[in-house]
Amino acid sequence: MAEAIRRPDPARRRLSAALAAVPWLPAIGAARADGGGLRWLAGGRPGPLAREALALLAAAPEHGLQPQDYGVDTLQRALAAAHQGPAPDAAAAARLDGALSAAMQRFLRDLAEGRVDPRQVHQHFRPARRAPFDAAAALDAALAAGALAPAVQRAAPALPLYGQLRAALARCRALAGHVAWREALPALPPPKAKRGTAKLEAGMDWAGTPRLAQRLAAWGDLDPVVAAAAGERFDTALAEGLRAFQRRHALADDGVVGRSTLVALQVTPEQRARQIELTMERLRWTPLLQAPRMIVINLPEFVLRAYEVGADGRITVVTRMKVIVGRAMDTRTPQFDEDLRFVEFSPYWNVPPSIARGELVPRLRRDPGYWAREGFEFVDGAGRADTVLAGAKLDAVLAGRLRIRQRPGPRNALGDIKFVFPNRQNIFLHHTPATSLFERERRDFSHGCIRVEDPVALARFVLQGEAGWSDDRIRTAMAAGSSSTLQLARPLPVLIAYGTALVIDGQPHFFADLYGHDRVLDAALRGAARPPLPPP
Repeated sequence: MAEAIRRPDPARRRLSAALAAVPWLPAIGAARADGGGLRWLAGGRPGPLAREALALLAAAPEHGLQPQDYGVDTLQRALAAAHQGPAPDAAAAARLDGALSAAMQRFLRDLAEGRVDPRQVHQHFRPARRAPFDAAAALDAALAAGALAPAVQRAAPALPLYGQLRAALARCRALAGHVAWREALPALPPPKAKRGTAKLEAGMDWAGTPRLAQRLAAWGDLDPVVAAAAGERFDTALAEGLRAFQRRHALADDGVVGRSTLVALQVTPEQRARQIELTMERLRWTPLLQAPRMIVINLPEFVLRAYEVGADGRITVVTRMKVIVGRAMDTRTPQFDEDLRFVEFSPYWNVPPSIARGELVPRLRRDPGYWAREGFEFVDGAGRADTVLAGAKLDAVLAGRLRIRQRPGPRNALGDIKFVFPNRQNIFLHHTPATSLFERERRDFSHGCIRVEDPVALARFVLQGEAGWSDDRIRTAMAAGSSSTLQLARPLPVLIAYGTALVIDGQPHFFADLYGHDRVLDAALRGAARPPLPPP
């Protein structure tokens, strides 16, 4: 009888082999070799919470996460062996119990903080101002309450947008392999004129029209009945569906398939799903609900939103406007969050030394008349102003002994108002005399600061609660021609964010990867080696 007990059991060997495949288990097993204090197993058998944990880990793709990061396949085999075969001994049970705890803690931590450190993919990124997430405590509380799903819900970003993106992600995955994307769309009809551009307009024939109609219907931009009847003629009904598609992709909604629209149409649902996953990862870093009132700028969307959060948690967008951001090639606007503390009316523009050296001084040497036309002046270290242009003074600017600023007025580069949130990169919000640029689809024209389309509406939101600041008073201060600064009684958080996928009015919207941040984050996520999990 004793000999039979010592003989290795096949089921136990399978369980031991499955557990051995998990790299973090040896230390856990050593710590709990007595088999006491098990969380997930009773009498060596997995309980309901163990099955719930495994189901939640297997559903990690719903959050844009990867099940293999949590050893789901190995845990599944180990739990099945523990359930179906002989009960594992104390050491094996402790190792399995610890493995499930470690996997759940990693999952909760990834949901709350993200898989990668944002400082590794964004040079100037600083962590959000929030308390660190305690995955161990969250798991302990969930186990004590007898339910894990609430812990997952608390760990994930508490934003309506996050849940909306989860739904959009599921929708994109449901379209994976759709017949409409099995072949690429053909080249557009050639231009009629020699110097024209290839494009598809209503009334034209094109071999790709039926496939185009299928894609529009799959995305929900076109009635499926209309799509099914589509031939090669691109008619007005299809053009209307295309306009809906263009609006969701920040394109001019002209109902014409040009180069930019064709590029967006060629993107597959699988690629859009990845875009959503990257945005969900960023939301785990982003403090969107840190205050009852906030200003958020989404760089690739070229849009500013000022919103309020009600006592019931409902978000109300008070004002929305177009913005102009830093050039993608060389003066990108960084991501960060700071508190808006000052509003400057009729501001001076203190020309940054880099702009003075690289642009302004060379131009003034070529065109001295530009100095008086634009209202520039020199300023010395004592703050004394000098309006007389001279070559020696330009040399002093290059040497750092003088600086140049532009006086308030209609030609001032900052327009007539400036919103200041002190930061290391000296980025701020301001108006601009070059308002025609707001009509462009792509609006990356600045040296890094952010130009706002409707400064009065933004000032109205910022100055809410500041006594006496009506729209008329705001406009008067903006047009005064003499600079004045107002310090806010209550600083207002400003967040500069980066998201290429959003859900707006229930529909997924996608934007171009303006600064290439999606490519960098995608590479970081794919290349991130997850270290063995420590014992809980």
